[in-house]
Amino acid sequence: MPRAEKVEQVELLTERLKSARVAVLTDYRGLTVGQLQDLRSRLRAHDVEYRVVKNTLARRAAVEAGHPDFQEQLKGPVAIAFGGEDVGAPARLLAEFVRQTRLRLDIVGGLVEGRVMAPEQVRQVADLPPREILLAQLLGTLQSPIAQLVATIQAPVQQLLGLLEAYREKLEGPSDDQGLAAPAGAD
Repeated sequence: MPRAEKVEQVELLTERLKSARVAVLTDYRGLTVGQLQDLRSRLRAHDVEYRVVKNTLARRAAVEAGHPDFQEQLKGPVAIAFGGEDVGAPARLLAEFVRQTRLRLDIVGGLVEGRVMAPEQVRQVADLPPREILLAQLLGTLQSPIAQLVATIQAPVQQLLGLLEAYREKLEGPSDDQGLAAPAGAD
């Protein structure tokens, strides 16, 4: 590869590493070109870019992007799945691809929110639900104590209202509609 192309590749990888919230490294050995294209199209449908990289260029890009620890994971033939908003999407989609196709695609490591992660940590991120579900779960967790507090505060007020209503009925005495018969001939 001519020097100008290498410089361009390093710049592109550096930019992707800086802008992506997550980068998942995979060992793609054993996949055919057709299978790689299928994987790329599945990932692209979810705004995840999958790129086979040269390790020497990727190591330079990792250092330039401010992630020197990441270069230690760049060993053997690797490809990088770059993700944006949903941090778990790349790893989740890769795991889904492996389940559906029964092909071997090992996760070598990753970079999540600027932190270098081991393969098992990346798999844990893949198991996280999407952001919207996490926010809904958090909201439910936050609302539960508030709802319990409101119910606790309202309970004595409801009891007091019940007692006052019963006392009012006692003072008024029995009414005609409580089963007392009208005097004879009052019709």
